[in-house]
Amino acid sequence: MDDENLDEELNILYREPERMKVLNSDTFRLPVGHLKVRKPVMLDVRQSVKEAINMMEVKQFGCVLVTRSDALAGILTERDIILKALNTGLDPDSTSIETIMTPNPESVEREESIAVVMNAMHVGGYRHVPVVDEHNIPVAVVSVKDIIGFIVENFSEEVLNVPPHPLRHSDTQDGG
Repeated sequence: MDDENLDEELNILYREPERMKVLNSDTFRLPVGHLKVRKPVMLDVRQSVKEAINMMEVKQFGCVLVTRSDALAGILTERDIILKALNTGLDPDSTSIETIMTPNPESVEREESIAVVMNAMHVGGYRHVPVVDEHNIPVAVVSVKDIIGFIVENFSEEVLNVPPHPLRHSDTQDGG
């Protein structure tokens, strides 16, 4: 056996086994840092709703974290813009973000578990939860999409490779 083939065989022999992908309660005890989150889109409280709309469009993100002196002061979502500005006739060019933002949003620190974020989303009905450092400075945003991506990433291959349509077929509507 030549050196190249031997090296390949040794690499196969000593290759680390892939981490078993398991979705259980321990998976959700991992810190938020295990999620693939995006950097937050941030604007100051004095900026206009129009600036927020433009920023959300450019960054393709559904919310803006609103800051005051770099610290988290609020969150502005697409829903806030529609219901609190456009639906009420406020002028987006002259209305400040502070006027329609959700002040003091629930946030988590990096060390919090994924379960805590999921609970906040479920109980509060949030689609975005800010992640802040010890000084309340935004460092990331966890979205529902991030949570779903994490769950899918941790499903075992057997679950992910199930065909999209079941193999069973019933001639009656109720399966009887």
